[in-house]
Amino acid sequence: MSEHVVPVKTYVGIFIALLCLTALTTGIAFVDLGAELNTVVALAIAVAKMLLVILFFMHVKYSPGLTKLVVLAGFFFLAILISLTLADELTRGWTANPGGWSVILPSVRFL
Repeated sequence: MSEHVVPVKTYVGIFIALLCLTALTTGIAFVDLGAELNTVVALAIAVAKMLLVILFFMHVKYSPGLTKLVVLAGFFFLAILISLTLADELTRGWTANPGGWSVILPSVRFL
């Protein structure tokens, strides 16, 4: 079985890109973009770092088709689990309780 030889220059470039993305993640944490946009930007940077690690350091880019299929199947099942979890979480009727436990349990008195 012949292995694909990746030049050291590629590894150094990916390492520098990962360091830059980590610095960007740290920098963007101190910038207030709003609750939703901060999460979206942080997840986008995390996905970019994940792709670099999977494609180059785990050699999936140079692997045969079956390995790529297994990796894609893993992401497919992860997407299923996340969507089922979100479907359960987002359909619940959560209500705010600003009055504390005494509003829910008026007969219980705390000392």
